[in-house]
Amino acid sequence: MFLLRLASTNCKLNEHKMTLKKYLAFLFIFCSSVASAQVTINITSVPANTPANASIYIAGSFNNWDPGNTNYILTNNGGTYSITLPAGAGTIQFKFTLGSWATNETTANGAQLPNRTFTYGNGSTINLSIARWASVTGGTGTSTAAANVSVLSSNFYIPQLNRTRKIWIYLPNDYSIATSKQYPVLYMQDGQNLFDNSTSFNGEWGVDEALNTLQNQGDYGVIVVGIENGGASRIDEYSPWVNSTYGGGQGDAYINFIANTLKPHIDSLYRTYPDRAHTALMGSSMGGLISFYGGEKLQNTFSRLGIFSPSLWFSNSVYTYPRVVGHQQNMRVYLMSGALESSTQVAETYALRDTLFQNNFDTSEVRIVIKNDGTHSEWFWKREFPACYKWLFSNTPTYVEWLDAQQKSFEIYPNPTYSELILKLNGLRGITNFELLNMHGQSVMKGILTNDTNTINVSQLKCGMYIIKINNGAFTSSKKISKR
Repeated sequence: MFLLRLASTNCKLNEHKMTLKKYLAFLFIFCSSVASAQVTINITSVPANTPANASIYIAGSFNNWDPGNTNYILTNNGGTYSITLPAGAGTIQFKFTLGSWATNETTANGAQLPNRTFTYGNGSTINLSIARWASVTGGTGTSTAAANVSVLSSNFYIPQLNRTRKIWIYLPNDYSIATSKQYPVLYMQDGQNLFDNSTSFNGEWGVDEALNTLQNQGDYGVIVVGIENGGASRIDEYSPWVNSTYGGGQGDAYINFIANTLKPHIDSLYRTYPDRAHTALMGSSMGGLISFYGGEKLQNTFSRLGIFSPSLWFSNSVYTYPRVVGHQQNMRVYLMSGALESSTQVAETYALRDTLFQNNFDTSEVRIVIKNDGTHSEWFWKREFPACYKWLFSNTPTYVEWLDAQQKSFEIYPNPTYSELILKLNGLRGITNFELLNMHGQSVMKGILTNDTNTINVSQLKCGMYIIKINNGAFTSSKKISKR
């Protein structure tokens, strides 16, 4: 009887186990179907000045943030708009545009709008409204660009692609003062994101503020040329290879534009060092991909590459191309990615580094930096920019020579000063002139230094920052002083 009851109990337990397994399987299938369900996004209101017949696009983590992808145009329902996204899982981020990042949505007062988010499984329909468009309203707030940043051209012609592009220029702090000084040049992609929060996609890099600070601390200085991306044509221009889903294929023409059209123009207008040793490329995401390709392709033109969060997933050709072109010249390549960007980003970045090592690059030419908190975003690239810049240019001849000359040329003290400034020439030979300039580049005092140690009366000067510049014919140098 006991055995019979035990067998009966075991059967019931097995039945319960089977029932539980079926329930868990059903629950798994149900949850999976919920998590991967489609979502419909409705735009219930748009700005009153939305252009007639405008197409509204959605761009996000699901389409590589392409602001003009025709597969992601919302349906116009006569004043409201909607789109159903493919099934997915997890959390997505997105924004709306009118076809480019120059026309992305902003807050009602024109400020940058944080990325919108949606987690699959939290419903199948969401209703949203758009408060304002960036370019339609004339920008997204007050400009944050430094005084030494300007727009070189709003419609610089690209003959290789038969289109135009806005070009930004950053000139070092002392450009108008050190009139005999030449500078390296850094060409950067996604120019609208570099200097000015009012034109950026999701916050600026702060390149101008970072470089101004570094130069105040003794950095030699660099000219930065920011090339705005082409919005809907960004992906096409930022890859020489075609991705069957996202496009590409115009990268050769774009890089040839930088090297053969834009660079000669910059060299003709500004006091640059035009040689490869003083010419660099930098970019992030797809901009990192094209910067890497351009540096590899044109090693006679570029020698320094800042590659942030590169979109290496776009084409496997990025790993084979270094074998095609080989290691022709000494380079400096800075590879930087964040561990929170994607599940493959770090591994892909290491793979690119290994590819370079396998093709005769040595450890002095390649630096890889992985940050555990790094995400695919402007704040991350902004934070990492100064370290990359300093490493890229740390071995340029001008930097080393200039630091040496600054140390040897002259000393000034006390600094800050109240009434007298002592200037010691440290053995400079020949007639040496000095000039004191205010921060607007205006001359406020001149003279000739006749002794190795000289005293200059500055008691009559207004309080503030000044530049003291010396020139003995063969050598020119300058330093900042503070008058209190």
